[in-house]
Amino acid sequence: MNAIDLVQRLHYHRAWVNSNLLAAVSPLSDEQLRSQFQIGQGSIWKSLLHLYAAEYVWLETLLGNDDPLLQGDLPGKIPGNQQGEGGITSLEELKHKWSALEQRWGDYLQSLTPESLDDIVFKKSTSYGLGKRYGTSRGDILLHICTHAQYTVAQVVNMLRQAGAEKFPETMLIALARIETVQ
Repeated sequence: MNAIDLVQRLHYHRAWVNSNLLAAVSPLSDEQLRSQFQIGQGSIWKSLLHLYAAEYVWLETLLGNDDPLLQGDLPGKIPGNQQGEGGITSLEELKHKWSALEQRWGDYLQSLTPESLDDIVFKKSTSYGLGKRYGTSRGDILLHICTHAQYTVAQVVNMLRQAGAEKFPETMLIALARIETVQ
């Protein structure tokens, strides 16, 4: 497996996990989605929005926008958006937007070349070093997106357990590989 195949595989896994996660949270009530927890972004809902926003912002960065911002990416810092929810008001709306974003990701990932993984991509930070412009290799950003997703998904799964959910998303890459082998 070459580097491009590996990056595409990790992102395919990320998208698969996101789909499983959305399916797992679908039976929850709005109250369960928005219940407060002392982990992650503070609720399942806010964590889902954070995960979506991160994937949106990083794709925009990879496409050349060094100062991308999805409303809601900076909770409480955008006038009229104290909850950091970016105007997305329902799980169905989030699913629709995430599906469209995943299409864009698929197109982007297909355009990668081995040489492009070494390109330096610039982004103004919205967290560590707030406002500072950092240059990072495209390859490291693509890996970061996947590790960030795994970290955030683990927090959501923990919240699902605490919320009393009955269904938990499959998240492990090996599970995806085994499903594909059986098919």
